Amino acid sequence: MSTPPPAPSNPKRLVRRRDDRMVAGVCSGVAAYLGVDVTLVRLLTVIGAIISFGTVAIAYLVGWVLIPEE
Repeated sequence: MSTPPPAPSNPKRLVRRRDDRMVAGVCSGVAAYLGVDVTLVRLLTVIGAIISFGTVAIAYLVGWVLIPEE
């Protein structure tokens, strides 16, 4: 009989960060979750909001409401 693998001690969670926020901490939380630079996420968010005629901005607002704060 083999033993089951141990449960992860600290699972990754998507949260809005307080320490590195500009508006609501959504981009900072997404960057931490994905392990990328926050500046890249912010830049892609702004470019996406302009190109998508506001769809990304709406997604940001939804994230602001739905993603829990750290």
